[in-house]
Amino acid sequence: MKNLEFNLDALLRKNIRNIKPYSSARDEYKDITDGMLFIDANENPFNTNVNRYPDPQQVKLKSQLAELKGVSEKNILLGNGSDEVLDLIFRAFCEPNSDKIITLPPTYGMYSVLANINAVENIEIELESNFQPNTNAILEAANNQTKLLFLCSPNNPTANSFEASKIEALLNNFKGIVVIDEAYIDFSKEESWLNRLQDFPNLIVTQTLSKAYGLAGIRLGICYASDAIIAVLNRIKPPYNINQLTQDKASERLNNMEIIKDEVYTILSERELLSKKLEDVSLVEKVYLSDANFLLVKVDDATKRYNELVEKGIVVRNRTTQALCENCLRFTVGTEVENEKLIEILRLISKS
Repeated sequence: MKNLEFNLDALLRKNIRNIKPYSSARDEYKDITDGMLFIDANENPFNTNVNRYPDPQQVKLKSQLAELKGVSEKNILLGNGSDEVLDLIFRAFCEPNSDKIITLPPTYGMYSVLANINAVENIEIELESNFQPNTNAILEAANNQTKLLFLCSPNNPTANSFEASKIEALLNNFKGIVVIDEAYIDFSKEESWLNRLQDFPNLIVTQTLSKAYGLAGIRLGICYASDAIIAVLNRIKPPYNINQLTQDKASERLNNMEIIKDEVYTILSERELLSKKLEDVSLVEKVYLSDANFLLVKVDDATKRYNELVEKGIVVRNRTTQALCENCLRFTVGTEVENEKLIEILRLISKS
């Protein structure tokens, strides 16, 4: 345990410390066996396969994730997408109109949106020119009201991972909660900070099944943290926040890890090929190194090229308005056919 001054209770909102969670029917009686008659939850009695409420603690799914990731089930909270997980973190730790967070633009835009929704000030400390955190500036900006620090690594939209030494320095010296968003970790050469979860009581790691696992449509986000932090978030989450269809589909997919590994390998191979081919396109000025399933690419005129691509039936992301991303487009790595089509169209419009 590195951060000896960490005090979880002192960081929690006062009304959250002793909150009594809603107790659902399935929380009160969990021993579900064949032959039992359940008339406790006001459910429709006719079997539709989803006429019963889902497991509020997603025990089966958490068991699979715990084995896959090498953590305890007590260190896992599941959310309706990572956005619900992030919102729960805000609601647990940030007092509206009083507390603050720190974000590092350019980064994932929902941190700022959630700060606004929860009436929490967002202190923005721009990344350095090499897309790495300015640790000194971050720590200087923090005070007793700065409850959360969001580190997206690999970062969106820059696609790079933050240096481990910088993250560790922040974990050791930031007095609030450090949230490391690892939505793209499965595409990275860097190790997940899950491996250091026990070292830092102020660490929260968020992941998702939307990217490498190909399940964006079911909306399942994952939060990994200490037993104490997970217990707090469990007290304030909606009772049935993960529906049965999502639980079933996620469980099915996790039983096919070899397929997922093959798909990730293919995406990484295509990423390298796409990167090399983009460097030979005349309108491309720079292809940034990527640790994710997308590429940040600087072009001659991002808005012009974005519109031309749309006219040709290809939708990319224009990031030119983001800090440090002037004239940059973001390309998600697609299939071999999709990537070839992108290169073909880029070469065509380069001549215009």
